[in-house]
Amino acid sequence: MQIGAIPPSAAALNSAAPAINGRPDLDFAAALEKVSPKAQAKAKATATDFEAMFLNQMFSQMTSGLKGEGPFGSTVGTGVWRSMLTEQYSKSFAKAGGVGIADEVYRTLILQQAKHSS
Repeated sequence: MQIGAIPPSAAALNSAAPAINGRPDLDFAAALEKVSPKAQAKAKATATDFEAMFLNQMFSQMTSGLKGEGPFGSTVGTGVWRSMLTEQYSKSFAKAGGVGIADEVYRTLILQQAKHSS
């Protein structure tokens, strides 16, 4: 920083940090600086896959008791079709933002990696 330069305010620094419930998450911001972009991308993909797996289990349970005709009915072959459909639904939901599980898993993975790298 140059002599006479005005230091950035704490508010300016906090506004750039990731937030949890509207509050800056300074621990997470510091951890992101320690973890490589490649590792961040891998952690993000892992977190999204985990959420998709969780959602797939939920969707499978939601549709398991349905009887009758149609794609969710109890006719021959619908079990395989239903499992493929719920898998695609879960991947789509997780990729679109999911229910928030991936964000927490990602944060935890990054914090753990930063802790081990220092």
